[in-house]
Amino acid sequence: MSVNLHNPSPSIEPIGKLHDAGVDIINVFHCQGLLSCVTKDGTRLVVWNPFTGQTRWINPRDSYHRCDRYALGYEKKNNYPLKLKVLRFVREFEIFNLNSSSWTVVDFNPHWMIQYFYRGLSLKGNTYWFAENKVAPGKIGRVFLLCFNFTTESFGPRLRLPFHGRYGDTLTLSSVREEQLAVLFQECAPAYTLKVWISSKVGPNAVSWSKVFLSVDMKPFTGFQFHCFAGSFFVDEKNKAVVVIDTTRGHPFTIRNMAYVLGENGYFKSVDLGDFAPMKCWPLVCSYLPTLVKF
Repeated sequence: MSVNLHNPSPSIEPIGKLHDAGVDIINVFHCQGLLSCVTKDGTRLVVWNPFTGQTRWINPRDSYHRCDRYALGYEKKNNYPLKLKVLRFVREFEIFNLNSSSWTVVDFNPHWMIQYFYRGLSLKGNTYWFAENKVAPGKIGRVFLLCFNFTTESFGPRLRLPFHGRYGDTLTLSSVREEQLAVLFQECAPAYTLKVWISSKVGPNAVSWSKVFLSVDMKPFTGFQFHCFAGSFFVDEKNKAVVVIDTTRGHPFTIRNMAYVLGENGYFKSVDLGDFAPMKCWPLVCSYLPTLVKF
């Protein structure tokens, strides 16, 4: 999609389709212009460069599972090519090194959990997630930020967020110029005010936040909470605008993929992305730059 927010009337237009990896994809994770893709049956994993068409199928250490979670990252060292790695986890943590074509099991027993609908975000080779404290059944754990460092192959300390989030809130991560984190927060009740913050400093072991970048009362515009499964977004700092990708609400066969453009002084515009939203599939947005990285 080509996005232009510099005109009085923002536009989001399709400019073409990526050549696919030859299979139906149910989920993707973006890092450095590369995508790690999970097949629709949840049993195959491929790393793909959409620009060059290169693909790399990754065989599991034992077998893949539909509930597996993945992240793609690389070591932060002054060498080339990038040392790309894939993190896989649900019940245990494993790392696949694309240079050595080998799996390593990470001995780790966390006191937290990452909900399946929290999408990770790659920034400077590492991956950030929202995580929650493990608590007794029926209770809600506190939400915090967590980073996996692909250089040390370990999780860092719990990182603070500029709000108090909980299970059911819309919490989404994005990046700004591949240098800063942006976080979107919308409470589940009342589901109206949406806020976005941008980090002033970010790293695996520490993060600090600037004041609220944008705060919008959504009641006059949509009257609904952006979905926990969707609600991915990107930030235009120059125009002080945020674009949230989600869907319409209504009958399953009439739901559309949408972009919602939010700005200062009550600016709001919805843009139909020209596609029906498949059931149980939610749109994902990421800023993509082509890369010649080989793996």
